[in-house]
Amino acid sequence: MKIKSVPARPLLAALNANAMLSHLVNHFVSHAQLNVAPSTQPISPPSIRKYDRTNSSVSRALLFSAALLLSLFALSSSPVQASSESTEAAHQESLLTLSAELRQLAGVEVAQLSATAFNLQAVATAQLVVDKDKTITIAPQLDMQVLKRHVVPGQQVQKGQPLLTIGGADIAAAQADYVNAATEWDRIKRMSKGTISASQRMQTEVNAELKRAILQSVMMSTKQITELATSPSSIGQFQLLAPINGRVQQDIATLGQVLTAGTPLMQLTDESYLWVEAELTPLQADQVNMGTDVLVRVGSRTREGVIIGRSHEINSQTRTEQVLVRMANPGHNLHAGEFAELYLAANQGAEPLGFIVPDAALTRSGDGDWQVFIEQDGGFSAVEVSVVERQRGLSFIRGLSPQTRVVVSGAFFLASEQAKSGFDIHNH
Repeated sequence: MKIKSVPARPLLAALNANAMLSHLVNHFVSHAQLNVAPSTQPISPPSIRKYDRTNSSVSRALLFSAALLLSLFALSSSPVQASSESTEAAHQESLLTLSAELRQLAGVEVAQLSATAFNLQAVATAQLVVDKDKTITIAPQLDMQVLKRHVVPGQQVQKGQPLLTIGGADIAAAQADYVNAATEWDRIKRMSKGTISASQRMQTEVNAELKRAILQSVMMSTKQITELATSPSSIGQFQLLAPINGRVQQDIATLGQVLTAGTPLMQLTDESYLWVEAELTPLQADQVNMGTDVLVRVGSRTREGVIIGRSHEINSQTRTEQVLVRMANPGHNLHAGEFAELYLAANQGAEPLGFIVPDAALTRSGDGDWQVFIEQDGGFSAVEVSVVERQRGLSFIRGLSPQTRVVVSGAFFLASEQAKSGFDIHNH
């Protein structure tokens, strides 16, 4: 049940009635006191009893009437107080709430509006590529043989997880050289000072570190190298471990294959971030700077990104300049190689500002106006917006504030739930 606030005029009338009622009560009390005041004329005993009973009845009637009027006024004014106390409860009841399972089933996704507005006209073609700061190529620097595989192409792996077991003559020789050098250096360290010259001591230490560096070049971990010195029986092979969390890509390793030093066996990419390579016209490139916010659209999904680099060179064939954007990829829904569109920030001098949302974020309200659903206080509520422009599956809207969390996918489901529940979000 929704309790509406009391308008100003009825509230003023109620206050005036309260003042009038107080005046009447005071009048009734004064009148009662006058009626019970002692008389200066002599009264016979029977008349005195009748006079007292009459005045007492009048007093009780007047006081009862005053109490009744006060009670009626209190009852009439209680909805005003109840309305102010229940405003927050009514707001909570007007929110649509979904369980985590239902939200996932309906495909409800929420995105936060940036403080920067974007322009539907300032668009450039782009392509997604891997984030080179979060990509590692597995390429041991010795001739090797693939002895065993532990992963498959496209598999998501965790840091420290075995990828391949590799070995070979060169790797066995490098491991043996390290064991001998480490054993010698351990012996020299236990000698007292003056037993050997400082130069011999230094040479032994440098030789041990050199052999360690060779094993590190074939991507043996520090723990594996330490265990090798105490267990020489494992010489000849080792497990190649994942150096980062990522997805296996460009996997060319085949069982029994002998590969030369430096051959890339596979690539690991952390897809939590991607780069976007966009081709901008010279006029568009002049409007962007390092750190400028942009909007990236891939299919029906939109993501915000930040410009991290530009080539400052015009391609002689396409007459465009390449700009590099770093973009978050939560859920790993986007992948390198996909085509994209890049939308640049709008002119901040233009007022009022607007925001770009997918067409899927828009639904019609009960009175036919455009609306979007925003997330707040653990639920969703509908807010009417004005649509300025629509093209290429995107809409330029106004009527929202920056940092608002807007439902960009699954809005149709929320609109259906709103209609079934009978919510009057706009109080029409």
